[in-house]
Amino acid sequence: MRLPTVVVAALAVLAAATHVVASDLPDIQKRGSLRVLVVIDAHRPEFFALEGAKPGFDREILEGFAKVQGLTMEVTSLASYDDLIPALLDHRGDVIAAGYRDSETRRKSITFTDEVFPNRYVIITIKPHRVIQTLEELRKERVGATRGTATAEAVLAAGLSPESVDDGIPIGNYVEALHSGRVTAAVWSVERALPAQREDPSLQLGMYVGKPGSLAFGLRKEDTQLQAALNDHIARVRKSGAWSRMVVKYFGENALSILQQASH
Repeated sequence: MRLPTVVVAALAVLAAATHVVASDLPDIQKRGSLRVLVVIDAHRPEFFALEGAKPGFDREILEGFAKVQGLTMEVTSLASYDDLIPALLDHRGDVIAAGYRDSETRRKSITFTDEVFPNRYVIITIKPHRVIQTLEELRKERVGATRGTATAEAVLAAGLSPESVDDGIPIGNYVEALHSGRVTAAVWSVERALPAQREDPSLQLGMYVGKPGSLAFGLRKEDTQLQAALNDHIARVRKSGAWSRMVVKYFGENALSILQQASH
């Protein structure tokens, strides 16, 4: 039986739309490229670089995955972190990367792979100031954070009064605020504090605040095959020892022991 022309046209449009939005691993393999969405952060080059001798922690893992899958890698750099999830859900990319934090809020819209890198907030100070080890000590400090971010939430959740927190520090400017005397301590994510300490040996890492978290790759919830394949690759990278070698490469000789402490 021959279908009416209008029905044939509607089916063709539906098929074309399905092809456009299909994005799980078989479709990526058919396309031949893994599309990665990132925000290139000048304060976080250890995770992803568009050029240079060191590609970045996340980029090395994803390039290894693409190679195993016989794929090329296409990188799209967006202007804001707020642009990442809409771009992913609009199928303008397959994976969100570059030090991306797994959070309950983000999980309402997308899903994540297994942990790629530990994430936790640490209290930093500058020598010769003391290393902050307890909440009692922290309550005596003027603590720097960034309004509207998890850093400010972490110090307030730890029980500090709003009056003791300067939450007007721009992201990434905590070391400068400490050196200038604007604050006597600051809360920062450990994955940013570690490379900063390599550049400035006067930077001291003290107690952790908040619960241990994870940086991971963000995915669409329906892309279960891609998620399983990436999880398998992450596990292989860890088991092979390559993960530990990259931690030292990008974050320093003492990073492994510090991250182990931060994960507990």
